[in-house]
Amino acid sequence: MTVHTDFTNTDFLAHIRNDTLTAHLLEEHLRGVSALAAEFAAEFGAAPWAALAGIWHDLGKYRDGFQRYIRQCGDPDAHIEGRVAGPEKTHSAAGALWAQQYLAEVDKRSGPVVARVLAYLIAGHHAGLDNWFGGLNERFHREDTVREGRDALAAAIPDSILKPPGGLPELKAIRSDHELNIPGRFALWVRMLFSCLVDADFLDTETFMSPGVAATRKGFAAMADLENLLAGRLAQMAEEVAVRGEADTPVNRKRAEVLRACLAKAECPPGVFSLTVPTGGGKTLSSLAFALRHAVRHGKRRVIYAIPYTSIIEQTAGIFRSIFGDENVIEHHSNVEVDEKQETARSRLACENWDAPLIVTTNVQLLESLFASRTSRCRKLHNLVGSIIVLDEAQLLPVPYLQPVVDVLRLLVKDYGVTLVLCTATQPTLEGRNGFDQARQLRGFAAGEIHEIVDDVAGLYAALERVKVHLPADLKMRASWEQLAAEIASHDAVLAVVGRRADARELYTRVKAEDRTGLWHLSGLICAQHRSDTIADIKQALLVRRQALAVGQTPPPIRVISTQLVEAGVDIDFPIVYRALAGLDSIAQAAGRCNREGRLDKGEVHVFVPPKPAPPGLLRMAEQATQILWEALPPEADPMGVERFAEFFRRLYGDSILDAKEICNLLRAGQVGDVNFRIAAERFRLIDEAEGATVFVRYKRNADDNAIDMLLNTLKKEGPQRWLLRKLQRYGVSIYAKDLRRLEGQGDIEPLGGDFPGLYVQSSGNDVLYDRVLGLNVDGAPGDPGNFVQ
Repeated sequence: MTVHTDFTNTDFLAHIRNDTLTAHLLEEHLRGVSALAAEFAAEFGAAPWAALAGIWHDLGKYRDGFQRYIRQCGDPDAHIEGRVAGPEKTHSAAGALWAQQYLAEVDKRSGPVVARVLAYLIAGHHAGLDNWFGGLNERFHREDTVREGRDALAAAIPDSILKPPGGLPELKAIRSDHELNIPGRFALWVRMLFSCLVDADFLDTETFMSPGVAATRKGFAAMADLENLLAGRLAQMAEEVAVRGEADTPVNRKRAEVLRACLAKAECPPGVFSLTVPTGGGKTLSSLAFALRHAVRHGKRRVIYAIPYTSIIEQTAGIFRSIFGDENVIEHHSNVEVDEKQETARSRLACENWDAPLIVTTNVQLLESLFASRTSRCRKLHNLVGSIIVLDEAQLLPVPYLQPVVDVLRLLVKDYGVTLVLCTATQPTLEGRNGFDQARQLRGFAAGEIHEIVDDVAGLYAALERVKVHLPADLKMRASWEQLAAEIASHDAVLAVVGRRADARELYTRVKAEDRTGLWHLSGLICAQHRSDTIADIKQALLVRRQALAVGQTPPPIRVISTQLVEAGVDIDFPIVYRALAGLDSIAQAAGRCNREGRLDKGEVHVFVPPKPAPPGLLRMAEQATQILWEALPPEADPMGVERFAEFFRRLYGDSILDAKEICNLLRAGQVGDVNFRIAAERFRLIDEAEGATVFVRYKRNADDNAIDMLLNTLKKEGPQRWLLRKLQRYGVSIYAKDLRRLEGQGDIEPLGGDFPGLYVQSSGNDVLYDRVLGLNVDGAPGDPGNFVQ
């Protein structure tokens, strides 16, 4: 890219860096974006479409008003439409209007169809993808929009920009909904093109505005190198197990078998795979071994490892970084996002585009991005093409959105070269099936389309059976907190798992009254850094306990009260686990923290009916499905047998509406390519933004710990940057809007302000809001703002 310091009044400018008084010429920007967008879209056979969108996306900047403004205002955000009010600042509609005009002249048959696609892309490259009817269609007829197009085309635009060579894109490249009978196929194709345009625009602008940042986007390790690094770590772990004399234990033998199966099946052709392994069977690193070998064998570009809970993402990402290095792993949460309505040149640099070989993210971030309309959320999507997506704990796919989620997963596999791995101990039933109620039929994967990696799942479960499950005599009789606290306090090493934050706090308080020693608390009211530190302390206490027992000493007690966040990905091992009645999958996950390493003949899992039922909705339906299933079992049957899970999910899905917000209908392409992008994105919210917000808490492990203060000071001084937001994620706590209003009114928290609407920070003078054990003091919080961010 050429940096111009001698631009004249007749030059058309795209951007100005006021710190160096250098200019980015508009024609150069258009050609750069066009070439880069085409390169991205070539991965799915749509390069000509992206090239046209790129060459025309900023035609509105040729307007005299915009050129005067960008020279005079001294604002580094001048090129960002919507950042500053005023008709001369708008520029995203002109290219879309020109597409309709020019293409109609060139080809009266296909021009309108091509123009419709380009209109979505170009008109939305700042504000996001819009609906056609009630959105773009009306916008293109407004007087100000028509004036924008007229003013831009009155400028001396080179013919090579207005009428680029190469002809029209082929219409057969359009992904029709009807061809696969999957609603949303056309919408996903447009969204992928949009991703190519937006990322190309961001990157080309970044190269000019922040060349130092742009330079850091290179130098990732090759997939083959990552595979070798993982192989080395696995060999080292096997050697450590052998040194301890534990290589021949039943658990470690089966873990080795699972790893061998993953490496063998990685040679299979791309498609859909399931990895069904009991909790504690080593599925995290085994699934990653599958993904990396599969990527090397089949030329896949990256691995996306999606995890249901923000509470465990940092643990998994930490493991991966220890193997592959920080530079090759991106840890992308869902609760720290710059508000796009307040976008700035600096905030754009903080936007993720998943340009590393290994991405660790949340289900919320991945799935909401696949239905998003915002530029910042869509930017990363083209990097999913030719990737491997591992859905860890696949049973936690959101039931009210299950149909559109399964539709988009099928499309990624069929149209975009994605290999999908459904990884869990409690495999959901995602094959298509028929039923009387259309709303409760899953339009799923075809029979035989999902290939199981482990050949003998039932045998694996039988070999790894490590616990005995005790059910209450009456599944309708509720226990009291007093009774539960007394039972838990009577055990020296016990984990108790409940369904709500408030329940965890209540039970912790009562157990503490029974016995104050050796007690820990885990819930979503403590930040990720606090959770990591607490889990590390618990693991160390468990290690000390094992060492003490080995030499005949009496160890100190270890009692942990937790919400369900401990059930996924947290590698702890207790002899006794208590679990509140819940969905069968959740109870199985809790059981996986009991006798995890198989050191006992059998661990003990006690299921209890909590004092209060689960909140209305999915959690209560899951609890009731388990209750009905268990009440029908004969006395000798195993309540946690592997065969129970298919029956549980059939019942749960059959009792649920699988497209509760009618996303599928919103994304169906009409006869004129009309799609409700914006409405669908607003409805596909796994966590309702109106119900909660993120608060950065001032958690400190000790008096000398000033990490959070340094991060917040850097944020206020330098603005949003990707590395900074990634670090701050570890100090965020999600709370309800009503609690937010109360805490803000009391002066306990304050808004970050600036580029961060919706983000808050614990007031610097308040030292009591955040408790070193219980976390953020939100009195009476009824539970999590979302089941996916505990």
